Amino acid sequence: MKKLIALLAVALTLSTQAQTWQIDNSHSSVKFSVTHLVISEVEGQFKTFSGTVTSAKEDFSDAKIDFTIDVNSINTDNEGRDKHLKSDDFFNAEKFPNMTFKGVSLKKVSGKNYILEGDLTIRDVTKRVKLDVVYNGTVKDPWGNTKAGFKVTGVVDRLVYGLKWNTLAEAGPVVGKDVTFVINLELVKK
Repeated sequence: MKKLIALLAVALTLSTQAQTWQIDNSHSSVKFSVTHLVISEVEGQFKTFSGTVTSAKEDFSDAKIDFTIDVNSINTDNEGRDKHLKSDDFFNAEKFPNMTFKGVSLKKVSGKNYILEGDLTIRDVTKRVKLDVVYNGTVKDPWGNTKAGFKVTGVVDRLVYGLKWNTLAEAGPVVGKDVTFVINLELVKK
């Protein structure tokens, strides 16, 4: 009887053991857009990013999330603009080469919709943010890897993080203060 209880305890422990997931960069993206001259939007992306998610629950509701973006990998399809964005007017990539996000909670709202709360650090400013997450499910790929898919969206005020450049034009600010981002993540279980 004691052996049976011990085996059940081990089985229960293994079934609730946290699993580590890493970002599959070739199937993930970090994109953003911001208003330009009040009348249009400029889009860009960060090409280099990494992160891990650990979770014992299959629905990821207990997930611990660490995510890092290499600011120097910014790409807006305009070399001059990218150089300006890396300068002290915006990211100051030389002094602050990374943006980081540390998740503190992932709460299911309904169906596959979640709210992710965590600490976003840009430059030397850290603020708590809430992001919308859609969990698209978990599958096995043709090579036997277990993959999970997520879409994370949100808006941040760039001025709060010290991305301060704010020249005015006739219609208003050249660059809007609100940056909208869309992060599509495909995770692979390790």
